[in-house]
Amino acid sequence: MRIEPGSFRDPAGRVFTDKGRVFRAVFEPGRASFEKAREAGIYNWAIENGLLVAMEDVAPETMVWEGDEPAYLVEHPALDFISYPYEWTFSQLKRAALFHLDFHLKLLEREFTLSDATAYNVQFVNTQPVFIDHLSIQPYVEGSLWAGQRQFAMQFLCPLLLWAKCGIAPNAWYRGNLEGITPEELAPLLPLKARMSFTVMGHVTVPAKLQQKAIANDGEPAPQSNRKLSKQAFTALLTGLRHYIAKLDAPGLSTVWGGYDVDNSYDDARRNEKHTFVSDFVREVKPQKLFDLGCNSGDYSQAAIDAGAEQVVGFDFDFGALEQAYARFSESGAKVLPLWLDATNPSPAQGWASAERMSFGERAKADAMVALAFIHHLAIAKNVPLDMAVDWLMAMAPKGVIEFPGKGDAMVQRLLSTREDIFPDYTLETFRECIEKRGKIVKEHRIEGSERYLVQYERVQ
Repeated sequence: MRIEPGSFRDPAGRVFTDKGRVFRAVFEPGRASFEKAREAGIYNWAIENGLLVAMEDVAPETMVWEGDEPAYLVEHPALDFISYPYEWTFSQLKRAALFHLDFHLKLLEREFTLSDATAYNVQFVNTQPVFIDHLSIQPYVEGSLWAGQRQFAMQFLCPLLLWAKCGIAPNAWYRGNLEGITPEELAPLLPLKARMSFTVMGHVTVPAKLQQKAIANDGEPAPQSNRKLSKQAFTALLTGLRHYIAKLDAPGLSTVWGGYDVDNSYDDARRNEKHTFVSDFVREVKPQKLFDLGCNSGDYSQAAIDAGAEQVVGFDFDFGALEQAYARFSESGAKVLPLWLDATNPSPAQGWASAERMSFGERAKADAMVALAFIHHLAIAKNVPLDMAVDWLMAMAPKGVIEFPGKGDAMVQRLLSTREDIFPDYTLETFRECIEKRGKIVKEHRIEGSERYLVQYERVQ
């Protein structure tokens, strides 16, 4: 069994994986809370309502343990794809924040609470958020403060405010600091009108001043041992925050390539050729998990689902296009998870010992992939050598479809219009050679009347 590096911070339990199976060990420090939550029916209620990932008891003695044997061992279903908050769109981060608050409020109604407020305890199953840390659920003690208030501000509220009030996507900043954006970092950036909100005062500007004052006093915060928060006040605090976040919106998310799936160099007939090629590929391969690189608003992700793909994870750099995709699949309920990806700077392995959060490469394993209207952005816009771009794409899945637009294509011409053409190897012949060095070409098709080629590959194992 492999210990999941991201679960080391809680002495109450650890997460382990073994051949695709996911287990949670509950150790002695977590026994009492685990038993109380289970006896109160909290786990069953949350699982049955789709709020909490499922669990099933496993006898601890069936496993070989180094050190103390756990008090309890449970197995969880493996999630299709683990994503992180710095890979979410505005709408996903907002939805996760509201989900977290709603879950906490429902727990308080049942005399339970959450011991923290980390965004990493929320995962998306397609477009739906679900809570994954059972041991964060604790019995509520009257008068308790909100232990996760600062954490919620850093990992949910401050990134959302940066986006909504400053028009700045927080993803790169968030990724650079896994704990999120602190109130003291954000407060000076907020416009005056935003700072006048009582919610912002209570969770950002006033805490920022108190933190700065504590640092000025050699890091010693003011004594708080006598502070109490009634359950009614606790509920009002969470409810007020929820109402504020529900009204947040990202102003005019800029989109460079939004609508690229329809605003391109070919008409409906040629677009249908592409749909047919992708659909035939999916019906042939029957993938459980398919990656759609450059998914845009999700047109071909939907085509893959319609053709029989079990689940699609779509990636794009354009937030505007991703917002359209997330809204589309949230409404339809299709099994598609759209995520933000900077393909030339994907999420690295990071955190403690560079292992707490997995790199994109560690997670980027699928049964099949499609990369449509994508490779020229790597090779032309970002100067990635063609063979390296093909390597990176083919490493994700043993079978796939890659679209190659020649230099005469209108979209490639747009990329070349403001720079010198220093890409003599960007040719169809070189592209085919790159694929054949790593596998075989199963099928290829030139879209009629264009310089776009669809190539289906099969990688050598």
